[in-house]
Amino acid sequence: MNPDSFKSVYFLGIGGIGMSALARYFVYRGVSVSGYDRTSSSLTDMLSAEGMSIHFDEELKNIPKEIDLVVYTPAIPSDHPEFRYFMEKGIPMKKRAEVLGMISGKYKTIAVAGTHGKTTTSTLIAHLLMTADIEMLAFLGGISKNYDTNFLCSKGVRNSGIDTKDQPVYCVVEADEYDKSFLRLNPYIAIVTSADADHMDIYGNHDALKRTFAEFTANIVDHGTLIMKLGTQVKPVRKHAYNEYAYSLHQDASFFARNIRLTGGLLHFDFVTPTEVIRNLVLGVPGLFNLENAIAALSVGYLLGIDKTLMSQALRSYQGVQRRFDVRIMRDDFVYIDDYAHHPEELRACISAAKELFPDKKVSGIFQPHLFSRTRDLADDFARSLELLDELILLDIYPAREKPIPGVDAEMLLGKVHLDQKKLLSKQQLLLEIEAHCPQVLLTLGAGDIDQLVQPISMIFGKEEEKT
Repeated sequence: MNPDSFKSVYFLGIGGIGMSALARYFVYRGVSVSGYDRTSSSLTDMLSAEGMSIHFDEELKNIPKEIDLVVYTPAIPSDHPEFRYFMEKGIPMKKRAEVLGMISGKYKTIAVAGTHGKTTTSTLIAHLLMTADIEMLAFLGGISKNYDTNFLCSKGVRNSGIDTKDQPVYCVVEADEYDKSFLRLNPYIAIVTSADADHMDIYGNHDALKRTFAEFTANIVDHGTLIMKLGTQVKPVRKHAYNEYAYSLHQDASFFARNIRLTGGLLHFDFVTPTEVIRNLVLGVPGLFNLENAIAALSVGYLLGIDKTLMSQALRSYQGVQRRFDVRIMRDDFVYIDDYAHHPEELRACISAAKELFPDKKVSGIFQPHLFSRTRDLADDFARSLELLDELILLDIYPAREKPIPGVDAEMLLGKVHLDQKKLLSKQQLLLEIEAHCPQVLLTLGAGDIDQLVQPISMIFGKEEEKT
């Protein structure tokens, strides 16, 4: 099946971040794109403005009559009316991961895998390539603040689509471990940022997840490259010969940072490579966890031979990703940061970064747990991470694709958190709460629909301001 032969593609769950990037690719290719999602969002509004026909009810009459391919997300249940309709009609259907694998297979794929860190790392790699004017396209798991999109395409690819030995095209993708999607990819360069326990509803146990990450490394092409965070408990597998490098924040590895210092809210450091030290780099976004991701991205730039002046320029101009330590308001009297963190390690990294940046301020967090199964499996780890806050407001669990699990709810999680200042509130209650008790530093945390609170919170505390 050739993805370039389609004239009409339909997306079942078009508003998802990964699905929307694919939809934008097909629009770029001149394909008629339409789709369904459960609810409208700022992202679906943008997709509609870009020419896609999107509906939000399950009326079959809204489906176009001529469809060459249906792309669907695993979050869509098999009893969904539209899913059943397409099955009965015999219209070709492919999971998002399959289609991404078909598209990326035409290029030299740079695939970033990990239970956390992959969105920032892949977005920074894409920004490096764009800055260096290297032919590329990128499917990102978040909205790049530099480009205001999750699909990037260089001018040369847009004009010709060339991919030759003399002028290769790189395809940057976020390699998603959920549903083992990343096994559809064959990377030229594979990055593994982490392999912490997650998605136990899919894998059953941590060892099974680590084995699947090992399978991912086995898909690296002949004479390709693996770049893996030092200490990640994944044993690489080789079907072909490939190069292997380790990276770290500040431990001795193939690539790491040293002479790290915080100046003016930003991190300055020296980048140590196997052959040289690139001095006095500045990362354009705060947080040591972002610096660790930047080391992985810079490793790719180094191995591709990108000029160090261009790497420095790209790093300093990098603005980050929406909902990844996204500074919405920065004032002396109030700071508001929004983050997608939905795993205990992500929460720990985000809260720690806020405390590092604002050591003399009280840090309050609003957390919306994501998935009943994840909350059940990692409840104690969630509690330990949330205890880093000075104050916690907990929301009900966002179910996403799941049905409730008896005994697993936000109240259960709250009971495990040892904090004096903690509350379980509804979304409506919390807006009244924070307006009445203005926090010093406020974090919104979670991967569900908590993003719908960003605008109301920003309005309560005044116009959003650019980060200084």
